[in-house]
Amino acid sequence: MAEAVSGPARFSTVPDAPRSDDAALVAALRADLSTAGFTVDRVTDLVGPEAMSAWSRDQAVPARRALRERGSQDPALSTLSAFFLLGDPVESSELDIALPTVGAAGLARLGLVEGTSEPTSTGGGTGADSGAGTDPLLSAAMDLRPYATDSSEELWVASDLGAFQRPGVLRHDHVLGIGGASTTLVQSTPRRPVATALDLGTGCGIQTFHLLAHAEHVTATDISERALATTRFNLVLNAPALGLDPERLEDRVRLELGSMLEPVAGQHFDMVVSNPPFVITPRTPEESDTERFTYRDGGLPGDRIVRELLSALPSVLAPGGTAHLLANWEIPHDPQDAPEATWSRGPASWIPEGTGAWLIQRELQDPCEYAETWLQDASQQRDPEGFDRAYAAYLDDFASRDVAAIGFGMVWLQRPEDTERTAESRHGALTTDDAAGSPSAPRGASRDADDAAGAPSAAHAASQPEVSAPGGPEGERTASGTVEPGRAASSSLPRIFETVPHPIQQPIAPALAAEWERTVRLGREAADAQSGAAGQPAWLERRLTVAPDVTEERHGTPGAEDPSLILLRQGAGLRRTVILSSEAAGFAGVCDGELSAQQILTALGVLLGWEEGPSEQLVAEIAGLIAHGFLLEVSD
Repeated sequence: MAEAVSGPARFSTVPDAPRSDDAALVAALRADLSTAGFTVDRVTDLVGPEAMSAWSRDQAVPARRALRERGSQDPALSTLSAFFLLGDPVESSELDIALPTVGAAGLARLGLVEGTSEPTSTGGGTGADSGAGTDPLLSAAMDLRPYATDSSEELWVASDLGAFQRPGVLRHDHVLGIGGASTTLVQSTPRRPVATALDLGTGCGIQTFHLLAHAEHVTATDISERALATTRFNLVLNAPALGLDPERLEDRVRLELGSMLEPVAGQHFDMVVSNPPFVITPRTPEESDTERFTYRDGGLPGDRIVRELLSALPSVLAPGGTAHLLANWEIPHDPQDAPEATWSRGPASWIPEGTGAWLIQRELQDPCEYAETWLQDASQQRDPEGFDRAYAAYLDDFASRDVAAIGFGMVWLQRPEDTERTAESRHGALTTDDAAGSPSAPRGASRDADDAAGAPSAAHAASQPEVSAPGGPEGERTASGTVEPGRAASSSLPRIFETVPHPIQQPIAPALAAEWERTVRLGREAADAQSGAAGQPAWLERRLTVAPDVTEERHGTPGAEDPSLILLRQGAGLRRTVILSSEAAGFAGVCDGELSAQQILTALGVLLGWEEGPSEQLVAEIAGLIAHGFLLEVSD
């Protein structure tokens, strides 16, 4: 039954969700958790890093074993870890000791516990005192885990229990908690100060927590009332750390129920962050909304949810505003090219003209791998017959659209600052009946099989970065991606599509933001030079130096005078590897910050006997090295 509360207390008393209508009781829980030392570091110290790592992979046995062996060293922390992190039942008296202000009764009022029919254990439990007793056994109704932000703030995040904590297929309105995909999104979102931000598909609210550190006001939307109730509870629980007044949340946060962009139609935001419900799911004529996993499934066929979202997002961006999201896309079979070469065709056609775009494909799966990933994500393998039927339905669904592979990756969109809004007239706000659940993420622990959305698995990650051929930031098509040339105007924004399957630096957001800024600036300078507004690209007059993380590799046949292959490798950021021409290698080799780029090129021309100056290819190659951060401009 839907919640009847309205106004600021809306979503504070949603059935089967944590309650946040008693701010004083929630504050008491916060104080008890803090006193018990229920933090990432303290829990890791108690159970050990190996057990904590296993727990992040949904394996509870090592942590449960560690609590049996060492739980007596810290009974309160042991009880909370067993109860909330492992999903083990504990006696109510143990909770009263671990949380002396709130106790088991307070947890019940907050909707965080439920009874269990299991008998009291005799010496084999995992709580602080696992001996025999007459107290009723209680089980956690929600996962409640510590979360440490980059700013060293200690938070606690509630979400639904995972399958390893509560065996069985997940409920269809599951509220996803901290996991690999949300970590990826947190780490790839730039933290520039903004006035307004939108968390599209908030889930348990993890993206909102991070947005509050640099946004004056955040709007968080979801199609699930339970998700919004969980987000509200988490906001109240962590109000001091997030800079919120629990009695006046609306001053900085607004929670809106609805499908995708429907609740914010006509509004504009400086930043949009989203881990949308992009998971491709076979559609059936008889299905109902209650039968789909709304936290991940938008209810549309194929990759249409991503297609429509990328088309509509510019309509809610303020001038200069950016959107940062995770997504996947189908790659149709092409008899001439492999999926690695054709993946960008679909996404490139969905993004409105004039919108800047940077899509980084991180992983590629075939239809079988994709089906297995998401069937296991919802623990559907626990029903073998249902699993086989669903698997077959996946393969039939992909075959009906001739899908060869599915790509996963990160998306960066930007609306130009000085152009009229073209997207609104061509693409109305996205109002399809789709779910807006969002996976989420932490330091020190992750959960749920949503890793595939954001970061490549070990089986797919390359041991070495993918190698790019020489080329500049405009019009290049290489092994690592495509950059569409902008229009011949200084206000144009780039459209970049590239594959980066290898491990990258985390958090990656600072490197992404710096590279985007350089690419935009270089593109505008090149456009000015082309149009006659400037005689030559401005970077030619700047002094350059090799970035400190860059190394050079030379490969050749033994005894040969010259190398046959010269590579530059980055140790930071996207950790690119590029093949250099001999001229570009010579240029980079003397970039020590003393001479301007033009002076170095002039000297190279004399040395190499150029008659008409450097080639366009060399100039583009050097511009690419600057854009990608191999060469840094030296400030005066």
